[in-house]
Amino acid sequence: MRELGILFGRSTRGSRPGAPITVRLSALGALGALAASIFLAGCGGDDDTDSKPAGDPAASTAALGPVAKATGEPVKIGVISDGQGPAADLSYEFEVADATVKFLNEHRSGIAGRPIKLVQCEALADPAKATDCANRMIEEDVAAVVVGSSGAGEQIWEPLHEAHVPVMFYTANGAGSLGDPESTFILSDQFFPLVTLPIQVAKENNAKKVTVIAIDLPVTTGLYQVTRPAFEAQGVALDVVQIPAGTADMTPQMQRIASGDPGIVQVVGSDAFCISAFNGLRAVGYDGPLAAIAHCITDATRAAVPGDFLEGMTITATAPIGSDDPEIAVFNAVVETYGKDIDVTEAGAAAMFITFAAFQNALEGLTGDITPATVTAAIKGMPEKDLPGVTGLRFRCNGKAYPESPAECARGGLLTTLDAKGKPTTYKAVGVTPIED
Repeated sequence: MRELGILFGRSTRGSRPGAPITVRLSALGALGALAASIFLAGCGGDDDTDSKPAGDPAASTAALGPVAKATGEPVKIGVISDGQGPAADLSYEFEVADATVKFLNEHRSGIAGRPIKLVQCEALADPAKATDCANRMIEEDVAAVVVGSSGAGEQIWEPLHEAHVPVMFYTANGAGSLGDPESTFILSDQFFPLVTLPIQVAKENNAKKVTVIAIDLPVTTGLYQVTRPAFEAQGVALDVVQIPAGTADMTPQMQRIASGDPGIVQVVGSDAFCISAFNGLRAVGYDGPLAAIAHCITDATRAAVPGDFLEGMTITATAPIGSDDPEIAVFNAVVETYGKDIDVTEAGAAAMFITFAAFQNALEGLTGDITPATVTAAIKGMPEKDLPGVTGLRFRCNGKAYPESPAECARGGLLTTLDAKGKPTTYKAVGVTPIED
């Protein structure tokens, strides 16, 4: 992935000075819009109650670590999420934030030894409401804002940016926030699902081509036009087959793909879209390497697609959910101890924990006044650290992970393969390289 940043950061023949930066930020914005559209089309995550742990009090206590209570005057930190919006119920993100703050105040000394006090606001995936939430945070004089899942991330970001209030996202979907070198911090590598993942699978299978089966949305064509050079730089050809959402029978399109030379196949869409693509590929006998974005794999997918077809598929992951990773054990212990009926299999739940825990971790060593300015300076000046909740991933928010999109704080991401039940097996961090001083 480091090569991707270099590629988009240098001049290309026929481009005006500075154009590659604009191009990459536009692509990142398109990627965010695509992800938001897929999320809203899919409406939800993994509801597999069989995988919810019953909880082990002794294990939870050990994972939480020693008590180190915060004391003194609270520090107000904002949390904004869509919450119970029209397309999906993300209210669990507030529950995770509340549980995480209780943990941080009890076991990690809060921020600069002072307890964190949450100021919450529900954006409801509404741009006007998102702007109102941001303005409320400014009125409440919060020191910083942590943002969960939102279809109106830019409307949250803009007022906070203008007020110089630092904002931390797990993922973001706008060129403004991604290009902010001042007070915005984004913990996930935005190109990882659509660029690093298929290139990695192609290289592992000695393939020279990636065929993407993508949901046909307005942003998709332009997105893949911009990311194509990243594939070419790795010696991998890219073929994108766009299919309208709602296509129930994709057998004709899949027949053309399977009868040609697809290399490896990646599916990009909501779970309903992916189910049609998977069953179409299965119907025509495709048995080659297969990759998909995480949105593809839900309980609905497992019910509609035989496990022997899903087995071996490579997907991205937010966190090593269901594994024995010691970092995810902390997340499990936090929701078990401080939450109530929180589904740990929800990727959004893990993302909220990761984001809030990383925010607190970035401020380790902060002393004196806690203001938006001192919080921003501390995050920008932090050394590279392990990303909470995910062994193998790291973050550093000095603007140098990808200088052309300076809000990004990480390189690389997490991959896993599915077993015969369509469940993740082992997890692997890919594309992680040190972020320079």
